[in-house]
Amino acid sequence: MENPPQLTVGRLFSSWQADVPALLLVVLLGGLYGWGVLRLRRRGEAWPVARTAAFALFGLGTLVVATMSALAVYDRVLFWPAAVQNVLLDLIAPLGLALGDPLRLALRALPERAAARAQRTLTGRLVRLFTFPLVSTALVLTTELTIYFTPYFETALAHTWLHQLMYLQLLLAGSLFVLPVLTREEALPAWCTHPVRAALVFVDGIIDAVPGIVVMTHGTLIAGAWYLHHAPSWAPDVQHDQQLGGGAMVGIAELVALPFLLAILAQWARTERAETVALDRRLDTELVRATPTATTSTATATATEGPELVRPWWETENSEVAQRIRGQR
Repeated sequence: MENPPQLTVGRLFSSWQADVPALLLVVLLGGLYGWGVLRLRRRGEAWPVARTAAFALFGLGTLVVATMSALAVYDRVLFWPAAVQNVLLDLIAPLGLALGDPLRLALRALPERAAARAQRTLTGRLVRLFTFPLVSTALVLTTELTIYFTPYFETALAHTWLHQLMYLQLLLAGSLFVLPVLTREEALPAWCTHPVRAALVFVDGIIDAVPGIVVMTHGTLIAGAWYLHHAPSWAPDVQHDQQLGGGAMVGIAELVALPFLLAILAQWARTERAETVALDRRLDTELVRATPTATTSTATATATEGPELVRPWWETENSEVAQRIRGQR
């Protein structure tokens, strides 16, 4: 393996290499998403342009940068590009793909029978197990720690097919957590309300920083034999290179936690507005003024007791509309 030229700021933006498996995955995902959007438009249904842009630019674009940019060109001679590459694949790319809401698009675009089968798959026990927030978070953490603190990473550097498998594993592990949290489909248990999701994202942001901290402070070199053998003359000290990689992992993990949390809060606000509008419409149709009626009785009863009043329905019923009216009075 020939060492690439010294990494400069210019080469960081201009160095690219083709990665055929990654390119095929990008084309496949982009083609399926585009087919879904086109199918909806042919039926006269709209799909948000912002979601399409997030999927294409933030999601697929991150995949391209991680696997074909200077990060991929230099990941076999420097540790920090490999570290950035991996965190892009398991944190940022899944977030971009999830913001496109591909699960909801698929269920809307597929034919009725296929959509029903897909819905059953999404709500099946196996998928629910792996997308359960605590399980998916543990999978992401376990994947990263396994890569860096077992021979997995060093072996992947030596074998291209295993390197590609590692890419896919990182992407899938990150997607198992992010996609269910951000989709508008019921892919999570009922107790995972938006406040709970926001708390889970906050906790996940803290957990995601753990691998970077461990890498940055770990005394033993990660894939040390490989990088000591392949480090070019212009490269920094291997230990310093590892610290740079760990610091980059921590920084990116904390930066991505903020837009992730903002996305959850925005989704929460939209849901609350939609529920309020729907409830107001029900109020407009169901709120009927109750008129008091008088009962005719004997002359003595009329003179002493006056008319009998009927209690309004919102004081006697226990429906959601009635409870809201009582709360406002």
